[in-house]
Amino acid sequence: MTNITSREGSNLSVPVSPTHPRQHPRRTRRHSISEVPDENTALLRPSHSRVRIQSPLDSPRAYLSRNQSYTGSAYGPRYHNRHESWGQRLIQALSDRQDPMSESKSSLLADDRIWYDQFTSTDWVHDSIADAYRVKQLRSRKDIWGRVIVLFDGAQGWVLSALVGFLVAVVAYCVDVAETTIFDYKDGYCTRGWYLREKRCCPHGPCTDWRSWSEVLGGHPFGHMWTEFGIYVVAVLILSVLACLVTQTTKTVVPSAYRMSTLDENLGAEYSQQLPDDNDNDEDGNISPRETRPKHVNISPPMVYYSAAGSGVAEVRVILSGFVLHGFLGFKTLIVKSVGLILSVASGLSLGKEGPYVHIATCIGNICCRIFSKYDRNDGKRREVLSAAAAAGVVVAFGAPLGGVLFGLEEIAYYFPAKTLFRTFFCCIVAALSLKFLNPYGTHKIVMFEVRYKIDWEWFELVWFILVGVLGGAFGALFIKASRRWALTFRKIPAIKKYPLLEVVLVALVTGLSGYWNTLTKLPVAKLLLNLAAPCEDDSRDDELGLCPSNIDEIPGIIRMLLAAFVIKGFLTTITFGIKVPAGIYVPSMVVGGLMGRIIGHLVQWIVLRFPHLGIWGSCPLLQESTCVQPGVYGLIAAGSTMCGVTRLSVTLAVILFELTGSLDYVLPFSLAILVAKWTADALEPLSIYDLLTNMNAYPYLDNKHKPIFTSELADIVPRFRYERVIDITISPLVPATKLRSQLELLHQAGELDGGLPILRDNILVGLIPAPDLEYALDNIGGDESTTFCLMASVPNIDEDESPERDPTDFTPYIDPAPVALDIKSPMDLVYECFAKLGLRYICVLKDGRYAGMTHKKRFVKYMRELEEKEHQL
Repeated sequence: MTNITSREGSNLSVPVSPTHPRQHPRRTRRHSISEVPDENTALLRPSHSRVRIQSPLDSPRAYLSRNQSYTGSAYGPRYHNRHESWGQRLIQALSDRQDPMSESKSSLLADDRIWYDQFTSTDWVHDSIADAYRVKQLRSRKDIWGRVIVLFDGAQGWVLSALVGFLVAVVAYCVDVAETTIFDYKDGYCTRGWYLREKRCCPHGPCTDWRSWSEVLGGHPFGHMWTEFGIYVVAVLILSVLACLVTQTTKTVVPSAYRMSTLDENLGAEYSQQLPDDNDNDEDGNISPRETRPKHVNISPPMVYYSAAGSGVAEVRVILSGFVLHGFLGFKTLIVKSVGLILSVASGLSLGKEGPYVHIATCIGNICCRIFSKYDRNDGKRREVLSAAAAAGVVVAFGAPLGGVLFGLEEIAYYFPAKTLFRTFFCCIVAALSLKFLNPYGTHKIVMFEVRYKIDWEWFELVWFILVGVLGGAFGALFIKASRRWALTFRKIPAIKKYPLLEVVLVALVTGLSGYWNTLTKLPVAKLLLNLAAPCEDDSRDDELGLCPSNIDEIPGIIRMLLAAFVIKGFLTTITFGIKVPAGIYVPSMVVGGLMGRIIGHLVQWIVLRFPHLGIWGSCPLLQESTCVQPGVYGLIAAGSTMCGVTRLSVTLAVILFELTGSLDYVLPFSLAILVAKWTADALEPLSIYDLLTNMNAYPYLDNKHKPIFTSELADIVPRFRYERVIDITISPLVPATKLRSQLELLHQAGELDGGLPILRDNILVGLIPAPDLEYALDNIGGDESTTFCLMASVPNIDEDESPERDPTDFTPYIDPAPVALDIKSPMDLVYECFAKLGLRYICVLKDGRYAGMTHKKRFVKYMRELEEKEHQL
C-alpha cells in the first residue's frame, strides 16, 4: 500500500483515465476522507458496476468493474469501499469535493478547476449488460430476504422520482419567492417587513406601508422622478453584476488540446487550432496531458466555460445523449445557478428562469442518484432519472405536468422507454402537487401567467390565428439569426471576449435606461406575459397598464404603446441572450411574441368595431363593449408560436398552452398556430436555438431525432490502417508492457480517451481492449514495465493447482472478445443506427473478413456535422 501511495503522490500531475476504472481483486483501496462526490462523478463520475465473467469451463476469471484507474492519476482513489451505508451515501450525495490536483497552473487562475476527460462517451451496451448481471444476482436468492431485496430494488426508481419531484418544487419555490421580492427592491421597500414584496405588503393596491426610494430620500438629489430612475438603473447594474460574479465561480478550464470552442451560450466562440487529421498524420488532435507536446506545435489558449451560465438545456441534451460534461450537474453548480438565477431575474434583464429550471432539476436528479448504488454506478440507469428530473423542471416552469413529460420525450431525452415514461409522469405529478401546495405566488397557481378564457373563439378568427402563427415562427427564426449575428460581431470584440463582466454591465445599463420609461418593459417577464395573455375580465391583471380599451378610440394608443414595447423587448432579448448569467429564453421569447400577438388582437378588435355590420362577424360586435375578440388569446397564441420558432417544440407547446388556460375550446387554435409557426421557422432557419448552441460550441452531440440523408459507405470515415494502433498476437500472445503503454499514449494523442486497441491474429479481429481498462491494467502491474510481458490471449493451463490469485500481467479479463464489427462497405445508415440506437463508442471495420480499421463515435459525429453544413449551404 505504501508503494501505491508513493506512485500516486509522484504522479499527481498525470491526467485521469477518461472513463471507467476497475477494482483490482488483489488491491484494497480505502476511502479518502477529503474526497466525496461532486460534479466529477458518474456522468460525471464513472460507473462502478461489476460483471462476473465466466470462462468456458465455468471457472471464475475475474470481477470486471467499470471503474476508473486512479492509481497514479490526478484525482487519487475514490469510492473504493463498495459497501457504504445508506447514511454515508446520503452525506456523500450532498457533499462537494474540491479538486485535489496539484499540477502547475502557471497560465491559469488558482481557483480554476481542470478536467482531462471531457466529452468521453458512455458505453450504453456495457451498462445494460452490467445491470442485467446485477438483477440476475439479486434474483438468485430465493429466501424471504431475497424477495424483499428485489422489491426494494424495484422501488428505488419510484422513490427517486418522488424525491426529485419534491426537491425540484422546493428549489423552484425558493427561487420564485426570492426573485419576486428582490425585484421589487429596485422601487422601494415595505415598512412592515423588509422581506415582503409589494404585492404582499399592499395586497389591495397602493398603501402607505410601501415606501419608494424617492420618498425615503425626500426627493434628493434630483427630484422624485429622476431619483427613482437613477436608483432603478443602479439597482439593475448591481444585481446583474452580482449574478455575473456568482456565475463566474463555476469557471472551468478545458486544455487547448480539445478541438472545440467555448462551452456556453456565447455564440461568438472561436474554434481552436486543429492539427492535421488522423487520416494523414499520427498527431491527430488532442495531446494527452501525460504526453509532452512537441515544441513546434502552436499551443492554443485553454478554453473556458461557466457551468452555471445560460439556460443549460443544450448541455443537458448532450449529457443525456451519452457524453460527459464535467461540472454541469454537481452540487456547486446547483447552488450557484439557483442564487445567480434569483439575482439575474430580479435585476429586470430580459431573461427568464424557466430554461434554467430544467438544468437545476437535472442537477437535483444527478445528486439524488448518488443515494442508491443502482443508479450511482450505472450511467445508463442514471440517465433515466435525469430525463425525469428535466421534465420536472418544465413542470415547475410552466405548471404543465403533461407538457413536462412531452418535453422530455420531444426535446431532452435520448433514450425514453415506456418504464421511464411512466416514472417521468409520476415525477412531474409530484413536482406539480408539491409546488401547488407551497403556493409561491399566494394565488394558488403553480405559475404566475396561468389564465382562463370564458368566451369561445369565432370561425373568422382562424385566419388571424394562422397569421399570428406565421409571424411568430418568422420572429423566432429571425431571433436565432440575430443572435448568431450579434455573437459573431459584438462578442468578437477583444475586450468583450476577455471580460464577460463588461458585457453584462453594458447590457444591464441599456436595459435600465431603455426599459424604465415603458410601463410594460419595466415589468418582470412573467408578470408581463400574464398581462398580455389575460382576458380583460381577469382580476389578476393590472388595470393601470391600460391594455383593455373601453371604446374604439382607445385602441390606437394601446397599439402604439405595445409596438414601442415590442421593439424594446425584442432588442433587449437579443443582446441579453448569451451573457454570463443564468438566463432562459423561453418566457422572454414568449413575451416578444405576446406583444406582437396583442397588437394583432387589438387590430382585429378595431376592425370589428369599425365595421360592425359585416355579415362575416355574426353577433360578435354585439357580444360585449369590446366585441367577442379577446386580444389576450392572440397574445398567448403568438407567445407560443414565437417560442416554437425559437425552440422548435411543437406538441409539447400545444399541451403547455392548453394546461396554462385549462380550456379545451382553444386547443385547436393553439395547435394550428404552432403547426404553422414550425413550418415557417423551419423554412427560414433550419436550426433551433439549442441546435445552434450545440453546433457553434462543437458539442459532440449525435442527434437521434433528425437523421440526415446518407449516400455513402463506412469506408468514407475509416482512418487508414496503422500498425501502431493494433495489438498483434500472431507470433505470441505475450506483448511487452512498454509497447502497450506507448500505444495507449497514441490513443491519448488522438483524443480517443475512451477508445480502444483491437487485438489481431493473422489480421483477424479476435478481441479489443478499451483504453481505460488498458491503463488500469498497466498501472497495476506492480513491477518494472520495461521487463514485463502481458498476456493478451487465453492459453491452455497445464498446471492443475492453479493459484487462486490472478496474475496481474494477465490482461485477458479486460478484453472484449466480441467487439461490434461491420464490413467496410456497410451503408452509412447502418453505422448511424449502431451509434444512435446501440450507443456504441466505436465500431471495428472489416474488409473481406480481415481487420481494416476502427472508427470512433466522435469521428462519426464530426462527419455528420460536416454533412449537415453542406446540406445547409445548398
